[in-house]
Amino acid sequence: MRKELNQGLIDYLKASPTPFHACASLARQLEAAGYQRLDEREAWSTYPRGRYYITRNDSSIIAVQLGRHSPLETGLRLVGAHTDSPCLRVKPQPELQRQGFWQLGVEVYGGALLAPWFDRDLSLAGRVTFRHGGKVESQLIDFKQPIAIIPNLAIHLNRSANEGWNINAQSELPPILAQIAGDERADFRALLAEQLRREHDINADVVLDFELCFYDTQPAALIGLNGDFIAGARLDNLLSCYAGLQALLSTGEEENCVLVCTDHEEVGSSSACGADGPFLDQVLHRLLPEGDDFVRIMQKSLLVSADNAHGVHPNYADRHDDNHGPKLNAGPVIKINSNQRYATNSETAGFFRHLCFDVEVPVQSFVTRSDMGCGSTIGPITSSQLGVRTVDIGLPTFAMHSIRELAGSQDLSHLVKVLTAFYSSPELP
Repeated sequence: MRKELNQGLIDYLKASPTPFHACASLARQLEAAGYQRLDEREAWSTYPRGRYYITRNDSSIIAVQLGRHSPLETGLRLVGAHTDSPCLRVKPQPELQRQGFWQLGVEVYGGALLAPWFDRDLSLAGRVTFRHGGKVESQLIDFKQPIAIIPNLAIHLNRSANEGWNINAQSELPPILAQIAGDERADFRALLAEQLRREHDINADVVLDFELCFYDTQPAALIGLNGDFIAGARLDNLLSCYAGLQALLSTGEEENCVLVCTDHEEVGSSSACGADGPFLDQVLHRLLPEGDDFVRIMQKSLLVSADNAHGVHPNYADRHDDNHGPKLNAGPVIKINSNQRYATNSETAGFFRHLCFDVEVPVQSFVTRSDMGCGSTIGPITSSQLGVRTVDIGLPTFAMHSIRELAGSQDLSHLVKVLTAFYSSPELP
């Protein structure tokens, strides 16, 4: 099982260079498992039982199983994650021509580690909006091949590079795409129109706009002498999206289960399709009873917010609290913060720990050092939106927000196992 899950994650990461592609990949797997797509723009009937999924902005997705038991009796089992990762996004008018090179202007999305972006084989993917036959349409594209690079400056010209380097995102990050001779002018929209023809056989009248991200073409892989690790881009947080999906698809039809994977977590979640927006609340209100019954259902429900945790790095162990340094391949981590950066409380933590004990999955705890700031995730946001009890958890990783992150190869199966037990649990606290 571990080998198949790890390979499935590697395949999913390759198919998901952007949140749009990550969402489309999840939708394909849900449809293959019998989930029915619901369109938010259409009227919905009352669905006493069944399996459904809903997308918004092509980058957020909610899958819902309404099981045999009434949600008024047993509540909902929710797992939440996010589809976005820090990256370099192309600006609206990106063409730069300097010293005979064609470059693209980019802005940094989220809290990216910038240094690892240099000297990587980069490709480009995302969503393009265009006019075709008099109508406005959108399509996902993925160049797949390495088409760009951000070369480092030689150490001879930057002697202090190894002493700490303040990277200027405006001037030092534009990737190089090609050399241009003479008076030739770069036309990025023409390049996108050609990609639409090549990839989708679409002859666009004009490219109107786009949301595109550069990404590293090096595929994720099992690495280490004994294959102990998974290295790859976007482990934060596509690893949790994939684990949640596998658990959902392994669950029987008795319980009421929800998987919600939303965009824009890395920039605060405040959007129509983010966790701090109305997406999940609106979907649940359309599928569940209203008024007093809805509140009762929420109070009988539980959310597992799954987002990666900081594993204790052997070269930087002092960055962790001595008693709370999660180790790779030692199981999922319960994340706790007294200032509510995580939504975990003793009851929800205790229940998750109980599930881990029951299915013989190792479990760890994380509290950030008291003299350091603490990040957050969708847990507190969703909890405050719905009033649902929440536990924040995640798998330990290294190099979070780098272009290539590292996780333990045993931990994915641990997480899928305990999330499957959660979805199948007949009773919540």
